[in-house]
Amino acid sequence: MFFYLITLNLARFLNEIAPQVEPPKEGKLSNAEVVQAVEAWKHSDFLCHNYVLNGLVDSLYNVYCKTTTAKEL
Repeated sequence: MFFYLITLNLARFLNEIAPQVEPPKEGKLSNAEVVQAVEAWKHSDFLCHNYVLNGLVDSLYNVYCKTTTAKEL
């Protein structure tokens, strides 16, 4: 599974924590590039998380299906 995640360029999500977007300060807009980067990270983490879940046998899937990130899994 690890090799498969490496080939998909998703293995890093097993160790990284999700980046956070700071709420915009009063009178300022949030940085659209930062928001877009965080959304892209969340999507890739979602893919990694689900590829790993898909590779589990049913008994292990039932144990780990409630995790929310690849790192938590």
